[in-house]
Amino acid sequence: MLDDRLDAYDFDLPAAAIAQHPLPGRSDSRMLVVDRAGGEPRHLTILDLPDQLRAGDLIVANDTRVLPARLFAQRSTGGRAELLAIEPLQDDAWACMVRPSARIQPGAVLTLRARDRDEAGPTVYVGAARPDGTRTVRGTDEPLASLLQTWGEMPIPPYIERSGGPVADDTERYQTVFARVAGAVAAPTAGLHFDALLRQRLADRGVDEAFVTLHVGAGTFAPVRVQDLAAHRMHHETFQVPTATAQAVERTLAAGNRVLAVGTTSLRSLESWHRAGRPADGAWRSTDLFLRPGQPPELDVALLTNFHLPRSTLLLLVASLLGRDATLSLYADAAARGYRFYSYGDCSLLL
Repeated sequence: MLDDRLDAYDFDLPAAAIAQHPLPGRSDSRMLVVDRAGGEPRHLTILDLPDQLRAGDLIVANDTRVLPARLFAQRSTGGRAELLAIEPLQDDAWACMVRPSARIQPGAVLTLRARDRDEAGPTVYVGAARPDGTRTVRGTDEPLASLLQTWGEMPIPPYIERSGGPVADDTERYQTVFARVAGAVAAPTAGLHFDALLRQRLADRGVDEAFVTLHVGAGTFAPVRVQDLAAHRMHHETFQVPTATAQAVERTLAAGNRVLAVGTTSLRSLESWHRAGRPADGAWRSTDLFLRPGQPPELDVALLTNFHLPRSTLLLLVASLLGRDATLSLYADAAARGYRFYSYGDCSLLL
């Protein structure tokens, strides 16, 4: 079937549609609203979100916080290296993506250097490759977690072009107002649209908020390398649905009200929790859930999400809710109407 093939989810997107900078205000974004029950899409703004919800509805956002996870270093040969810290391991080690990995042998010691200055910094030890292709990295004299805070850089996506690295605005605006639990290497970007004004309007409407934590890792954005979508395997990510959130979701659904997942990571967390039996223990769990056409969510929730890359697992998740043809038609219409795409872009609301 066409829907099972990766190349069926390609589309042309002008480079000018990719948002390079955030808008002046977080809640200045446009919002394309789609009712899955039928009807024409509506072109609104994010400040219209409260009017699309009812008193008693619940929004669930991801409260992960982006780490300054990118490190620059120098090899013993004088060549440059770059590390992206993905997740902590035991004994102060981290799983890191390392470039150029093939030129850095197990046991290599790299000297950290900031992007904008030449003096040598502390050193890190690079171990062997792990099954997922990352490398085990430790600080030689202090924990890598400490080195990230002093030498790390905000890991903005490569499609946001910054020749000199992140600017001051990125440090604040590539972090959601919900950010609380440090551990992500990318922002859960649907949350970037929220500010104090929008949250107050939702509260005045009688809409509650709750949180999950899923530390967004590189696997979320890893390219799909197989044509047969059934053969793709998602990277495992850890998530938590706290007891208070589990109870709030149960209470909301039992009352016949709507749950809105703010972003694909929140939806995947809730769906993984649902498939685990909807436990209320607040435990951390692991998920490699791959939602796509033919494998949609079983939990009935709405979704607020940005506009995603062609051929990506995030686009496929949207298509799991709307279907392939409707998704590609929606994206073509959004591009034609000047919607801004990707992390700093506008959003869609799938009801």
